[in-house]
Amino acid sequence: MKKFLLFVISFLFFNLNDIMAQCAMCRATVENNVNNGEIGIASSLNFGILYLFAAPYLVAMVIGILWYKNSKKQNKKNQY
Repeated sequence: MKKFLLFVISFLFFNLNDIMAQCAMCRATVENNVNNGEIGIASSLNFGILYLFAAPYLVAMVIGILWYKNSKKQNKKNQY
């Protein structure tokens, strides 16, 4: 497990320039479109960012609810 974590961290560290470049490209595209009067891409990009922001929290919430229900079921089983 430690080797896998080290691999992931080193992969992200060595590819950091490529990762950071994407932010500048998106920002430049949105700025050019807004300056030209087109706000459709900017609002779509904002919606995409919100979607990517909310998805992991929704998954964690579903896992938490399932864990809670399973825990209650196990406690009920152990009482009898």
